[in-house]
Amino acid sequence: MYLRILSFLAALVAISSCSADRNLVYFSNLKNSDEFKVPVTSVVSPKIQPDDLLSITVSSLNPESNVLFNNGIIPSASNNLPATPTRTDNGYLVDANNNINFPVLGLIKLGGLTKEEATAKLTDAIRVHVKNPIVNIRFLNFKITVIGEVTRPASFTIPTERINILEALGLAGDMTAYGKRENVLIIREKDGLRTTTRVNLNDKNILSSPYFYLQQNDIVYVEPDKAKALQVSSRTYYLPIVLTAISVLSILFTAFK
Repeated sequence: MYLRILSFLAALVAISSCSADRNLVYFSNLKNSDEFKVPVTSVVSPKIQPDDLLSITVSSLNPESNVLFNNGIIPSASNNLPATPTRTDNGYLVDANNNINFPVLGLIKLGGLTKEEATAKLTDAIRVHVKNPIVNIRFLNFKITVIGEVTRPASFTIPTERINILEALGLAGDMTAYGKRENVLIIREKDGLRTTTRVNLNDKNILSSPYFYLQQNDIVYVEPDKAKALQVSSRTYYLPIVLTAISVLSILFTAFK
């Protein structure tokens, strides 16, 4: 009986110690003496997608046109310069067919275009009605989500519309010690497809990866390692109780031997 208990204890200890040493260093293959340079080519301009919320303002020298193309919001003007809207409305929602419903123009397709392309398209369409219009487009709901083994998992709205994976982890308070830096999952939706990619943040080559910069609605999932899984397993939960029982039985066995 006593030998069986000891064998069970040994098995529990083996299970609890099966997790290998973790590499917690980002870019661990970048030596102190290295000067690593990589062209910034992985920045991808986000493309407008269904359910994106766009802020679009139009300004010109014609106050009436400014009101017309800004949903009745009166822009300010001074010194005979093109008027600049003082505020925007709640934005234009891109529908499932990649269209927005814009004043005067009606339905116009902006989905699949970058901000620059959409600005050029709208400017050309508005120029038919207004001389020298100035169009400004911004994403109002450019967000990314970071979950898993991070300090503060959450969704974050990004006002600059440009963020890389390290900045995203920084917003979430960085990974915990249990986060698998070598196997971070990125979930991305594009052209009606949901794709998953795993990246290794221990490797300096992540800096040149097309997934280094995130896109709107990306989800970053930091997977826990085996040590964290053992912490929440029922076997580990009962380990202190088993150890206490073993100690008591050892004392009794020694006393009555």
